Amino acid sequence: QLQFVESGGGLVQPGGSLRLSCTVSGDTSSYYAIGWFSGINHHGVACIGIKDGKTHYDDSVQGRFTISRDSAANIVYLQMNSLRPEDTAVYYCAPTNGCSFTTYPYWGQGTQVTVSS
Repeated sequence: QLQFVESGGGLVQPGGSLRLSCTVSGDTSSYYAIGWFSGINHHGVACIGIKDGKTHYDDSVQGRFTISRDSAANIVYLQMNSLRPEDTAVYYCAPTNGCSFTTYPYWGQGTQVTVSS
């Protein structure tokens, strides 16, 4: 059974940084990537290929966010730099075949990111 546990969110001022972590357990072999999604609409932010490590980013975060993975520890990270108030959201991780969205129905609790002065 797949399980995703998100952590690392918090309150940060505009221009600040956060690093989110997603601990993954279970069999992800039927999916192309692990992605980070934001908000109640689960908008795709970034994803990383499970087998090839290729990364993809939404235009809104390109150049500011970096997704990476520690395959040995089964953790996927999202380094968030130059944060903006509009980045405020609950961030979730989930498996995906499309990166901009996912049909995976079992969302975790997510981690809240608040960007405010």
